[in-house]
Amino acid sequence: MPPFKDRAVLITGASEGIGRALALELARQGAWLGLVARNQGRLEELARECEGMGARALVLTADVTDPIACHQAVEACAAHFGRLDALVNNAGDSMWATFESLEDPSAVAGHLLKLNFLSAMECTRAALPHLRRTKGLLVAVASVAGFSGIPTRTLYAASKHAMVGFFESLRVELLGSGVDVSIIAPDFVVTGLHKRALGADGLPLGGGTLDPRHVMGVEECAQLMVKAMAKRQRLLITSTRGKLGRWLRLLAPRLVDGIARRAVEKRR
Repeated sequence: MPPFKDRAVLITGASEGIGRALALELARQGAWLGLVARNQGRLEELARECEGMGARALVLTADVTDPIACHQAVEACAAHFGRLDALVNNAGDSMWATFESLEDPSAVAGHLLKLNFLSAMECTRAALPHLRRTKGLLVAVASVAGFSGIPTRTLYAASKHAMVGFFESLRVELLGSGVDVSIIAPDFVVTGLHKRALGADGLPLGGGTLDPRHVMGVEECAQLMVKAMAKRQRLLITSTRGKLGRWLRLLAPRLVDGIARRAVEKRR
């Protein structure tokens, strides 16, 4: 039996990108999906696709930067399906500007920390009682930027470092509870995220900033994620470069800095 058949999975940021691809991948297994995002139209379209594959889907229109909305979405999902087996904290935003060029770095930092980190913390707080009952799974969609420094992503990297630190610590607190924590660290992935990335003026860039020829597709990323989730894997780094970079940083940090800088320049 597929590992997520008849299992309730709540996904934040489900309307596009990695979240959408993950929902479709889980739908193929017959999962019960709680789909959270702000765009109700996109969620309803996704729900129909998932149901067409034999899954159950619940549309939960919510802004996860609101702690109350986080708790309401989790409770609604658990009540609708009668259980919650996994929470995927996927909602997020990015930036593309050097730190010195930012007109209001505090505003950009506040936005990224609120969406990338604090929303995951609040959703997790609401989900934990339900996950304890099912011995479920917490999934944190972080980034390779959560383990290294990425130029033009200073505040994004800071928010993902916070996310990684929180879920690594929470994993230790949950030892013996039956609840596992999987941290997913994608490298560059072709999603709508790069179009929403904040520029120096704090507004979404709105245009393409990645060369798709050198970037992983969302479908491949979602497939890797589902496999890692099924094994309740502690950490998934989706690229060979990311895996090597994590260990090379201990041995040759200057080399890794250069690799990170060239990677960003190559994908402009």
